[in-house]
Amino acid sequence: MNAAQSLAAALVLALALPAAGAGGALYDYRGADRHERIAAAAKQEGGLTLYTTIAEKDLAAIVQPFEKRYGIKVAVWRAGTDKVLQRTIAEARAGRNDVDVVHYGSPEMEALAREKILEPITSPVQDDLIAGSVPRHHEWAATILSVWVQAYNTGVLKKADLPKTWSDLLDPKWKGKIGIEAKDDDWFATVVNELGGEKQGLDFFRKLAAANGISVRKGHTLLNNMVVSGEVPPALTVYNYMPEQAKQKGAPIDWFVIPPAIARSNAVGVARKAPHPAAALLFYEYLLGPEGQKAMTSINYVPTNTKVESPLKGVKIVQTDPIRSLDESQKWSKLFDDVVVRRDGAR
Repeated sequence: MNAAQSLAAALVLALALPAAGAGGALYDYRGADRHERIAAAAKQEGGLTLYTTIAEKDLAAIVQPFEKRYGIKVAVWRAGTDKVLQRTIAEARAGRNDVDVVHYGSPEMEALAREKILEPITSPVQDDLIAGSVPRHHEWAATILSVWVQAYNTGVLKKADLPKTWSDLLDPKWKGKIGIEAKDDDWFATVVNELGGEKQGLDFFRKLAAANGISVRKGHTLLNNMVVSGEVPPALTVYNYMPEQAKQKGAPIDWFVIPPAIARSNAVGVARKAPHPAAALLFYEYLLGPEGQKAMTSINYVPTNTKVESPLKGVKIVQTDPIRSLDESQKWSKLFDDVVVRRDGAR
């Protein structure tokens, strides 16, 4: 195929893409030339609009490699979770189709899926993601993980003495020493499930709270700092990067995992009526593929792609259930409050 024929083919494909965005064949196409076809059509579109909660300081590291490689401009509108969700839904209901790609928490992405705002996509990159990253409807996929780990003060505790299982925490030597964050009900629900289900899991936490107590702190940063100071020798719920960053600065802190590690995901989805469907799909696959995932790990994010080295390499990770987070938030918030928080009084 000569240059003129290639250009003509790209133009034909670009013209066909709006139908694909409405559920056509391209989004499910698995041919060997899939990437080339999508990239050619995306370049004809020239740009895309992203709605996201990604921290402003991190956006350049993630977006610029994509723009540089493909020559496609990414216009970003960034806000907090509630605002992104409200704007996306409001615009869709008003028939205003400005957004191409949405990226934020998986429970909120599930809410968009229920509003029929997102396009179901079957992509080869999904095959490389860790379990739980793609729901059955395929309308979003997890990109990065916020992973809770356990942290300890290295001046107060020895690594050999750390708990290896949840039942180890019932040992009287942990009485008055254990800390937890006040709003981690999503983590709580997942651990309860991992401990054998609701009855067994809740019984365990009731025993732990009654026997040894759990000191509750408001804010993961505060909890991490309490570990550094030694006031809370082991903490059950800090995000993995917090103790690691403090450790690298010389603080007496390190982290460990009572398996499995629990993680909440952020995810990406393509709007069903995206004005730039090919560029949207290309960016979706970039974020989930090795290039985009490496860009995220370069700023200490935990990837979902198993072919990209993770800062938590070798650690078993279980993702929180976004459907449960969406539908049972009040239930688990109350249970966490009743079983853990009220026994201590969050500080």
